[in-house]
Amino acid sequence: MEFLFIDWLGTPAWFWLAFLALVVALTAFDLGFLNKEDREMGIAESLKLSVFYITVAIIFGAWVWHARGAEPAMQYYTGFFIEKALSLDNVFVISLIFGYFAIPRKYQYRALLWGIVAVIVLRGLMIAGGAALIQQAYWMLYVFAAFLIFTGVKMFFAGDDHIDIENNAAIRFISNRMRVTREHHGQRFFVKVADRKTGRMVTAATPLFLALVVINLADIVFAVDSVPAIFAITTDTFIVYTSNIMAILGLRALYFALAAMVHRFHHLKYALAAVLVFIGAKIYVSDFLLEGGKFPPALSLGVTFGLIAIGILYSLWKTRGEEKEPAGGH
Repeated sequence: MEFLFIDWLGTPAWFWLAFLALVVALTAFDLGFLNKEDREMGIAESLKLSVFYITVAIIFGAWVWHARGAEPAMQYYTGFFIEKALSLDNVFVISLIFGYFAIPRKYQYRALLWGIVAVIVLRGLMIAGGAALIQQAYWMLYVFAAFLIFTGVKMFFAGDDHIDIENNAAIRFISNRMRVTREHHGQRFFVKVADRKTGRMVTAATPLFLALVVINLADIVFAVDSVPAIFAITTDTFIVYTSNIMAILGLRALYFALAAMVHRFHHLKYALAAVLVFIGAKIYVSDFLLEGGKFPPALSLGVTFGLIAIGILYSLWKTRGEEKEPAGGH
């Protein structure tokens, strides 16, 4: 049992195993119990499930506080709130993707679940790569910080960008190299269809599979912002990964509560821009103005939470009475 106490990326192996066991248990519970049958999820159920996932994330943070101390716990909560807020943009993109491919609501939840399983692996690879870069060359942290400041400033002044699903390179690549059905086939990603020329049964992808591909590609784009943001808070790989994944795990539940009102969060991007600039600038303040001293984790958490809360409240107030814009379909 000695291997349980071996450090892996600076954290005892049993910490990692405990967290992975929690993720597997939540995913199995979600897929095997909550979503045994394909059905539409109502807003009330979605909100209850979102509260459950947020509660689990908060309790996990309390465990981190008990096991590792206040500072790592503060860093975990800061990373969690940032990733949770950034995921609101992800909800908007996911709703566009499902609308474009005309995916029925009762199949969307399972597609999101498998998409998040892929995200858990992809984020792990990206975070491991980022940790290796920083370990080999600390100055990469300054690159991350500069990128966050640049992204925040750009986000503040940029207009509304619309994802171009029709001309997506991955969709063209798949469509040119394998058969894709126009019809939906329930929750299936691949089906057997008859070849028009030979009559033989061949494998074809469904619109649900194409939607899953685009969702995962969109998440990689979002990770380019969120992963450096959490590395700018802490270089502790365990805290970076767990805060990221705990925020993402509840995304599929949150999606159904927010998809119908995501237009109400239009002005939240200004608060997110301010958060990215603050987190990026914090690195330079700590290393140059504080001469390597620690930026107070409690202050970092307070500023992050405060900016996000103000952004949400202001956006809800500013968009009160607005109707949802009609979504386009494929």
